[in-house]
Amino acid sequence: MSEFIPPAKPIIGEEERAAVDRVLRSGMVAQGSEVTAFEEEFATHFVPGRTSVAVNSGTAGLHLGLLAAGIGSGDEVIVPSFTFAATANSVALTGATPVFVDIEPETFGLDPDAVAEAITPKTKGIMPVHLYGHPARMVELEAIAKRHGVELYEDAAQAHGASLNGLPVGSFGQFAMFSLYPTKNMTSGEGGMVITATEAIARRLKLLRNQGMERQYENELVGFNARMTDIHASIGRVQLNKVAEWTATRQENAAFLDANLANVATPTVTDGAVHVYHQYTIRVSEDRDGFAAALKNEYNVGTGIYYPIPNHQLPSLAPYGQNLELPETERAAREVLSLPVHPSLSKQDLERIVTAVNNVAKAGA
Repeated sequence: MSEFIPPAKPIIGEEERAAVDRVLRSGMVAQGSEVTAFEEEFATHFVPGRTSVAVNSGTAGLHLGLLAAGIGSGDEVIVPSFTFAATANSVALTGATPVFVDIEPETFGLDPDAVAEAITPKTKGIMPVHLYGHPARMVELEAIAKRHGVELYEDAAQAHGASLNGLPVGSFGQFAMFSLYPTKNMTSGEGGMVITATEAIARRLKLLRNQGMERQYENELVGFNARMTDIHASIGRVQLNKVAEWTATRQENAAFLDANLANVATPTVTDGAVHVYHQYTIRVSEDRDGFAAALKNEYNVGTGIYYPIPNHQLPSLAPYGQNLELPETERAAREVLSLPVHPSLSKQDLERIVTAVNNVAKAGA
């Protein structure tokens, strides 16, 4: 059988190794000049004019971003249920209540109509997820937020470089979090970057990540240890120089799949949107799990299922979603299947993926 095609494949090369060695030789491995440089370069690359604050994970970025924006006990933040649990976890960890609403089927993002219906006097914010690398319906969500006097936050964990109507994701909310986990479109090994709209939020984020201190032993508030190391930042700085080329390759791979797949529902790209294809996610309406097994067993093509259990049905988050019915969320959880689209795919890999999907789809038709 042909070599296995993985659904994701982190790319770490000699330049990243050399950057880590440089930091290790310096003897300064904790948060320092590399982190500062990475923050400045990241903001300039993705959302010019805004400030970046580096933290040790994407989840920490969401959690501290919400705290820095003033979210706490008694507040409600509207979030999707169809996403990784970190989105709602970060709200719950502040003491606030995550309010789950349904998604629209095209982009897998928050349904603006559902958001509008979920607004209450306790609603403090709306936090869409730019899922799989496609921007959420930010124009409509901005209008809702403005109409009701609530804030907008962005979970951009999977959307480095995505944009809507010429505006990059990360430029819409009071803050936006980008994950730097190994399987994301770029990585620092582990970590997160928070893009902020105001210097006040940025300063509070910097305090929160560093035990509440700006100057050593002068703790201004109760904080965390959520700092990024210079080791991780050095990897991220190298990857930042490569991510545009990788994104273009992802988009080329997606275009090939779009043009050649048959009998499956391929990803939608809405007008004005730039999709960066963290995942290339199709829908399989009948026996999705059997479809995935056939791709693996018959063609050695790997896939991913993100996310098989909606947040409001997870044991950890179900108390926030009792008696909820979110039909599009639940349908997506049954049907979605992510195919390999990463930059390491060869032309032969792409052709095998197409052959595999088309044959399995035809057999099941």
